[in-house]
Amino acid sequence: MLYSSQRMSLFSFSAKKPTYVGVDIGFGGIKLVELSNEKGRARLITYAYVNMPSESLEKSLLSDTAQAADLLQKMMTKAKVTTKKAISALPISSVFSSILRVPTTNEKELKDAILYQAKKLIPLPLEEVVLDDKVIDSIEKSDTEKASTRVLVTAAPKTLIQKYVEIFKLAGLELTSLEMEAFAEIRALIGRDRSNMMIVDVGSLRTNIMIVEKGVPLVTRSIATGGNAITQTIARTLGIPMEQAETMKRDIKAMQTFAPTGDLSPILSVLVKPIVDEIRYSLNVYQTQDVAGAQHRVEKIILTGGSSLLPRLSEFLTKEMNINTYLGNPWARVIYPADLQPLLEEMGPRYAVALGCAMRDIE
Repeated sequence: MLYSSQRMSLFSFSAKKPTYVGVDIGFGGIKLVELSNEKGRARLITYAYVNMPSESLEKSLLSDTAQAADLLQKMMTKAKVTTKKAISALPISSVFSSILRVPTTNEKELKDAILYQAKKLIPLPLEEVVLDDKVIDSIEKSDTEKASTRVLVTAAPKTLIQKYVEIFKLAGLELTSLEMEAFAEIRALIGRDRSNMMIVDVGSLRTNIMIVEKGVPLVTRSIATGGNAITQTIARTLGIPMEQAETMKRDIKAMQTFAPTGDLSPILSVLVKPIVDEIRYSLNVYQTQDVAGAQHRVEKIILTGGSSLLPRLSEFLTKEMNINTYLGNPWARVIYPADLQPLLEEMGPRYAVALGCAMRDIE
C-alpha cells in the first residue's frame, strides 16, 4: 500500500547543489522524504512510503528497475514532491567496506598505497567498482612501528550503481549523489555526537550492524536475518497467519501471549538470537582492533529499522549486552507539525536512511 503526507559520498553525478529529497530503496519497499533548509535545520515538507507484500520480499526492487521507477514516480505524485533532485543510499550488504592501515603518512604516497592494498582485499577487479576512501587518522612513528594512516575504503559495483541511475532516470528524478547507507544513518541518528556507539538496523530481510567512532563506521556487518524471520518464527510457533504474526510483533499485549508472567526475555532470546550473536561478534572485532591508545568500548547501542519496534527489544539488549540500548529517533533534528508527532514516532526507525540522505546538504 502507498501512504504519504503533507558526506562521505561514493561519488556525485553533478556539481554540488542543495538537494533535499532522500530515497531509500530496500527489500521491504521504498521510503521517500523531502526536507527544506530552515536556517540550517531540516524542515519536513512531505514524505511517502510503499511496503512490499511479504511474498515479494525475496525479490529486490533493484532487480526490476522499471517497477521500482513506477512505484517511485507514483510516490512522488501522491506526496506532491516539489523538486526533481534526489539523493539515495546503497545497501551495506552490497558495498565492500574495510579499514586499512597504510604504512605512510605522506599524501603523495597515500593514494598509491591505498590502491595497492585495495586490490588485494576487494573481491572484484578495481575497474568494475567505484572506489572511495576517507582518512580516519594518522598514527605517529614509534620505536617499534613506522608512521601509518588509517583509511576507510568503500567500493560499490558499477553494475549496482547503474541500476540506481536507471531507476531515478525512469522516475523523472536527477540522482545527484549516492552514498553508503551507513553514512545516511549516522547523519540521521547520531549527528555530531562523537562517542563510540553501535547502530543495529533490523530490516525486513537483513540486519545491519555498524560500530561508529567519531562519526566513522569502523565495523560494518550485514546478516541475512531480520524482521521477516522473526514474523515467521512467531507464525510457526503459534500456528497463525503471517499477517497476524506481523501485527502481533508490534503489540506488547499480543506478545505477552508468549509470556503470561510479562517477562518477554525468554521469547526474545529465541527470536533475536542470530542478531545478538552478530552483535557479540562485532563487538569482539572492534575491541580487538590494533590501534595504539584507542579506547575500544561501545558506550551505547541505537536500534533502527522497522523491526526495531519489537516490544521490549531495547530493554532486552541493554540487559543482554550490558550496554545501554535506545530506539533511534531520526526525526529528532527535524522540524515538523506537532500533530504529526505520534505518527512519525511510530514510523521513525523505518525512515533513518531516507532522512539521512535528505539531510546530507542541510547539516
